[in-house]
Amino acid sequence: MHFELAEEQKAVRQMVAAFAQREIQPNAGDWDRAHAFPLELFAKLGQLGLMGMSVSDKYGGGALDTISTVLAIEELSKADAGIGVTVSVHAGLTTRIVEAFASEEIKQKYLPKMCTGEWVGAFALTEPESGSDAASLRMRARSDGDGYVLDGTKQWVTNGGFAQAFVVFARTGAAGSKGISAFLVDRDTPGFTIGRVTDKLGIRSSNTVDLTFEDARIPAAHLLGEQDAGYKIALASLGTGRLGIAAQAVGILAACLETSQRYARERHQFGRAIGAFQAVSFKIADMCVDLDAARLLLYRAAWLRDQGMPVIESSSKAKLFASTAARKHAAECVQILGGYGYTTEFPAERYYRDAKITEIYEGTSEVQRIVIARELLGRLEERMQKQRGAQPMSGAVNNGLAGIVEPAAELSPDAAG
Repeated sequence: MHFELAEEQKAVRQMVAAFAQREIQPNAGDWDRAHAFPLELFAKLGQLGLMGMSVSDKYGGGALDTISTVLAIEELSKADAGIGVTVSVHAGLTTRIVEAFASEEIKQKYLPKMCTGEWVGAFALTEPESGSDAASLRMRARSDGDGYVLDGTKQWVTNGGFAQAFVVFARTGAAGSKGISAFLVDRDTPGFTIGRVTDKLGIRSSNTVDLTFEDARIPAAHLLGEQDAGYKIALASLGTGRLGIAAQAVGILAACLETSQRYARERHQFGRAIGAFQAVSFKIADMCVDLDAARLLLYRAAWLRDQGMPVIESSSKAKLFASTAARKHAAECVQILGGYGYTTEFPAERYYRDAKITEIYEGTSEVQRIVIARELLGRLEERMQKQRGAQPMSGAVNNGLAGIVEPAAELSPDAAG
């Protein structure tokens, strides 16, 4: 069992960390207060290869493995979690879907510009009445001649205010997960408008908007994958999306530890550094342990994906643990800094606000527990059936598992969009 990163992966981490410390960290507080994303940063991120890090070199991408991708998102998020999720949704989610499911013509048109940062991608699944239960989404897409006409609204779409390419999910068939299709919608589509900007508690440098579609016509070639199979696309991206948010949470947690360590050494009370007091030092020790544990869960899940193995359970574990730890220790970081932690003079209060969202989007912590339990009890049921010779389970036990061992299609990624 090897715990050492490859030289290429170390190089990615070092490159992104240096960039983040130089270009992002000094400005993160200002961007947070302004509720604004610095658009000029996209070109710089593109020059580093981060905007196309998961895209193959055929389209100008960096073709990085999953471990390298989460390392990059972690380092960006350590400097500014809003920047981290912006890149995660674009490079870790949208570009992957376009390359995996779009036609060659669409790939050639969109991916090279998305890799340079000239064009940005967004992911639009969530609706006002459709969150964790995305299979109940209402937005319609009707076939009309040589294209589709879209009508409906989307909510909480990350990057939507400046994105050019939107992966949009709409209903093309009957109710339920089997009647949903995925489309690539261009920003310039007539009938498609960008709605209100969402005012958020945290990750304020990340742009979040509503979308409205009114008789928005798109070419048939913009269908991603097959008609009525769009929910499979959402699920196929689920594991990777959760890894991106887990990496964001790990980055926040790493920033909390670094800030807490520095302050505990520099701040003196009662004649000595406050880090010498057990009440403070134990908080920092616990923070360090949970950071290591979160990283191990995240890197293992990323490694599994790189091996082509299922990551439903491992990605849910990584996101659940990392997000819980980030929220917990962001509060402790504020506590260690005391009154200063409650002010905007120090970044601790921003970590505190940013951390909470990691427990909500890409599947709430409650949903992650359902996913993990379903995987565990689903395997238990399989073993029990084999022992019984595939006979049905008895009533009480079967009924108790029924709500947990449902197909994954009934649980939405509730993505950052």
